[in-house]
Amino acid sequence: MNNPEDIPEYVKKAMQAAYDEAVIAYENNEVPIGAVIVKNKTILAADHNRIVERRDPTAHAELLVIQKVSAIIQNERLVDCELFTTLEPCAMCSGAIIMARIPVVYFLAMDEKLPGLRSISSLTGHNHTPSVICCENVDFPAGELLKKFFKNKRNLATVKKPHQM
Repeated sequence: MNNPEDIPEYVKKAMQAAYDEAVIAYENNEVPIGAVIVKNKTILAADHNRIVERRDPTAHAELLVIQKVSAIIQNERLVDCELFTTLEPCAMCSGAIIMARIPVVYFLAMDEKLPGLRSISSLTGHNHTPSVICCENVDFPAGELLKKFFKNKRNLATVKKPHQM
């Protein structure tokens, strides 16, 4: 799904909303990841990483929107929903996606270092495997935003280190 003309309008809106959430995370000094859950082509919840804000290593965007939508629809199974996120979900979030029975996951950038969702989806033995749709070369520079964030972090760490003699 790398051709923008082939993408349904609700998918474009959901990807834009997820990217907007990633920008909010970036502006709040959080790893810039945003996520959105859609049901019946309507966004039910959007959020971004809040790990630093909450001092909680599990406050990933994907988990936060899964929790929000579960509360909204009063069901732990999100079988009629689609998840949109700016980065391929990590192993923790992938487990939650599988447990929530989310059938379709879209992401804007692949995690080459730690491919959580692609790795977990390839394992046998679990009874739910979501469809995984990578939209990496679409109009949202989620991967570039992540690279910029980590480059800034590295540069800041270098400035703060005392010079060695």
